[in-house]
Amino acid sequence: MQIQDKVVVVTGASSGIGAATVKQLVASGAKVVFGARRTAKLAKIAADLPADQIAYRATDVTQLADVQALVDLAVLQFGKVDALFNNAGIMPTAPLAADHRQEWQQMLDINVMGVLNGISAVLPVMHRQGYGHILATDSIAGYKVFADSAVYCGTKFAVRAIMEGLRQEELKNHIKTTLVAPGMVDTELYKTIADPQVAQDLVKTWHQPEHSLRPEDLADLVVYAIGLPQRVAINEVKIRPAGEL
Repeated sequence: MQIQDKVVVVTGASSGIGAATVKQLVASGAKVVFGARRTAKLAKIAADLPADQIAYRATDVTQLADVQALVDLAVLQFGKVDALFNNAGIMPTAPLAADHRQEWQQMLDINVMGVLNGISAVLPVMHRQGYGHILATDSIAGYKVFADSAVYCGTKFAVRAIMEGLRQEELKNHIKTTLVAPGMVDTELYKTIADPQVAQDLVKTWHQPEHSLRPEDLADLVVYAIGLPQRVAINEVKIRPAGEL
């Protein structure tokens, strides 16, 4: 794999898949610029990593200026951006009849606009370079609709469509795309669910090894995809726990 000295920007990096990916990339020799809203958690991750391989800043992916500042930091610190991993996301669940309009808006702002903001911020850099790689965390819910998760599934279907459109549009610019669609992953995503019983039930399921992936499983996949030669593109990957239907 060709990871050494690649510069990778990661959003949603304060825990779960994002944090695991940052650590795995750094261990593989990459330079990593990472962001999330929880600065204290970012600082804790950074404390255990080589200072010359990382940079981080508070980043709210719903704000284009924040995402742009994260990309700009990567260019300022390391001179380029080989890959962007759009990873930030939330997963509130409730039936549509519950009318959780604020949650719907948050999901659209983070899960969809967050990805678009990342694309908007990094494409000019990659166009100037003449190459690049944009990745996004999607979900099996981007292929299959589940009751009580209609809006979440809708955001993930949207991300899949956006990434396929991006793939087609940017072929001529040598910019690769990778959509990573996991099944259940044992992360802090349950904390975005308002109903405490639903969240508790989900955590119980996640803690059964045959029914849940670990963040490191996704990190390994992302690092592998980024490390492939420029001639090779993994465009879409579904990755599930072995025991998940």
